Amino acid sequence: MRHRQAIALLALVGLFVALYLWLHALGFGGAIKCGASGGCEVVQTSQWAVFLGLPVAFYGVVGYLAVLVVALASLRPAALAQRQWNVMLVGLGSVGLCFTIYLTYLELFAIHAICRWCVGSAVIIAAIWIVAVAALRRPLAAPSPPTSPEIRTGPVA
Repeated sequence: MRHRQAIALLALVGLFVALYLWLHALGFGGAIKCGASGGCEVVQTSQWAVFLGLPVAFYGVVGYLAVLVVALASLRPAALAQRQWNVMLVGLGSVGLCFTIYLTYLELFAIHAICRWCVGSAVIIAAIWIVAVAALRRPLAAPSPPTSPEIRTGPVA
C-alpha cells in the first residue's frame, strides 16, 4: 500500500510540473521560470516541443493524470490485494519513462539545452517507475479474513 501511496504523491507532483509547462505552452503566465540559463525557453520553443500537433507537456499532463487515477483506484480496500494494479502502474511508468528518455535525448543531442522543469519531470517519472517495479516485485499481503461476531459459550450477563 505504501508503494501505491508514494506513486500517487509523485504523480500529483508530476501533474503540477506538467500542468505548469502546458499552461506556458498555451501562452499563460509569461516567461517560464527557469533561472539564468534560459534553457527552458529554448527547449519549450524548439521544434520538438510539439508532438503530433500538441505540446509535449500536454502528454505529461495526461500521463501523470492516468498514473494518479490508477494509483488512487489501487488504494481502495478491495484493490489492495490485486496484483493487476501494480502491473498497470509499471506499464504506465514504463511508457512515461521511455518517452522521457527520448525527450532527454533530444534536449542533450538535438536542442543542446536543458530545461530544469523537464529534468524535474524526468526524475519524477523515473521515481514512479522505480517504486512501481519495487511494488510489483514485492509479494502482496494476504487479504484479512472476514471478521465475525464472537461466539459466546458462557452465560449471558
